[in-house]
Amino acid sequence: MTNPDYAEFYKTFTPADLEATLQGSLTDGVNACVECCDRFTGQNRIALNWEGIDGSQTALTFDDLQRQAAQFANLLTQNGVGPGDRVAGLLPRIPELLVVILGTLRAGAVYQPLFTAFGSKAITDRLAGSQAKLVVTDTANRTKLDDVPDCPIVLTLNSGDEADFANAMAVQSETFEPVLRNGDDLFLMMFTSGTTGPPKGVGIPLSALLSISAYMKFALDVRKQDNFWNIADPGWAYGLYYAVIGPLLLGHATTMYQGPFTVEKTYDLIAKHKITNFAGAPTAYRMMIASGEAAAASTKGKLRVASSAGEPLNPEVMRWFNDHLDCPLYDQYGQTETGMVLVNHHGLDHPVTPGTAGRPMPGYHLAVLDDDGQECPVGEPGTLAIDRHKSSLFFFRGYKGREGQDWAGDYYLTGDSSIQNADGSFSFVGRSDDLISSAGYRIGPFDVESCLIEHEAVLESAVVGKPDAERGHIVKAFVVLRDGFNASDDLAEALKQKVRQRLGAHAYPREISFIEALPKTPSGKIQRFILRNEA
Repeated sequence: MTNPDYAEFYKTFTPADLEATLQGSLTDGVNACVECCDRFTGQNRIALNWEGIDGSQTALTFDDLQRQAAQFANLLTQNGVGPGDRVAGLLPRIPELLVVILGTLRAGAVYQPLFTAFGSKAITDRLAGSQAKLVVTDTANRTKLDDVPDCPIVLTLNSGDEADFANAMAVQSETFEPVLRNGDDLFLMMFTSGTTGPPKGVGIPLSALLSISAYMKFALDVRKQDNFWNIADPGWAYGLYYAVIGPLLLGHATTMYQGPFTVEKTYDLIAKHKITNFAGAPTAYRMMIASGEAAAASTKGKLRVASSAGEPLNPEVMRWFNDHLDCPLYDQYGQTETGMVLVNHHGLDHPVTPGTAGRPMPGYHLAVLDDDGQECPVGEPGTLAIDRHKSSLFFFRGYKGREGQDWAGDYYLTGDSSIQNADGSFSFVGRSDDLISSAGYRIGPFDVESCLIEHEAVLESAVVGKPDAERGHIVKAFVVLRDGFNASDDLAEALKQKVRQRLGAHAYPREISFIEALPKTPSGKIQRFILRNEA
């Protein structure tokens, strides 16, 4: 199969070609559940291949999901949830997660993911920010909601009481007329951590379905004959957009594994489910390399393509994949706010240079800007930006509560530094803000610092990313103690566990250094770049 030439395809691309594949219309009425489910029913078509931690397996068809989504939509209506209302899911990667997502969308409501590793503080911030009306969780995560002020209605899997999810679903009708919305209406509510303040709400409109579809087709190159597995957790943008919405939007089965990532299990599932198209974060790929050539030998030649997102991909990783798995592994870049925008395309032909983030995805016009907002010459570093008016697939409307205010003239600034190369590709330089990218997760230092300061021993704290061979970066905290408290290993461990319990295992500081004072500017702002250099 010959792929289209990138340059020609990019030049002639129009979103109308993607919208024409939808059953609905972004102008006259569309429903995301219809687009991701209903239009593929009646064909005995598999939508989900799932495996549990215990090795149990389940396959659900689009017909199965349609019936159960209708039941959940009826349940939402019964609980006073209507179009535009937020419904949160605090669930692991289990089949019910897809039911909750699709049922929410069927009702015209807005789905909000909650990562299961979040602690109560992280959950509280996000539920308060979204004003969710209902949360679905399981018994393992239910206690995290006990300390949430003004907690919305909670349905729990296998609770055995009146709030039991299965019991509440069983009495609902299997038919529910999908609620039509328009392209500007939201269907997802995300949150992204910033360097200051609480997590910021990011509403994702239905028009983003076109961008999600474009990434699945042009970048990931998901083909009809592929068995597709994106290992990212749907509690985060890359997993929700491209492991749930994306494949289902193409009428393609997605693969889910409930357990944590291990190299051995990943190779096992690739073989068992005959995976040919694989996506994940650099951390997973680095761990695969660390396991050695022998572990990879049985998988060599089985993957057709692999893709990486979340943080820059080391060229050595790409070369290792080619040599030992006989598979091209491409780096790709995006954000919660924008979806994927800068990629090395599997589905379009262009030169791929290891170490570059790729080329703009069709529907996006990217530029590198200097501090004055002017486009930088080729080869000069600056801030990667998206020209909103020249980007037909751009869907970000601004953060919740300040929509329309997050632009720099015609541009949205990503906050990341880049260089445009002479061949039209872009190379990633580094983060121009203080966000930490660790194992594919973007962590805002403010949340971690705020949690540390709650401890009676802590006067001040500053959090930075420290380079790490496996995770890309780890969270490192610098802590100034109050008078009367002394630094110790026991205190460091107590602080680590406090953050782990409140914010989650992905965000706690794996290293803590006790220092006399934090470096600051004359105006009192912490100079994290000094701490990063020290780390």
